[in-house]
Amino acid sequence: MNAPSEMSFDEMLRVKLAALRREHGDLDEAIRAIETTVMPDQLMLRRLKRQKLALKDRIVRIEDQLIPDIIA
Repeated sequence: MNAPSEMSFDEMLRVKLAALRREHGDLDEAIRAIETTVMPDQLMLRRLKRQKLALKDRIVRIEDQLIPDIIA
């Protein structure tokens, strides 16, 4: 049996998922902040948006792992 301090695989995925969602939200805030400047740095915006999209892909993959397959 697992010791109380050990996390299951699902619990580890949920922790990782929460961290990725926070990072995704932080990137969203950073993008909005840059967009509101007088002369937004377009290269930085593209990089942040690409990074945000990659995070979203990782989030979706983890969510798919956590949701059990249901055969209809």
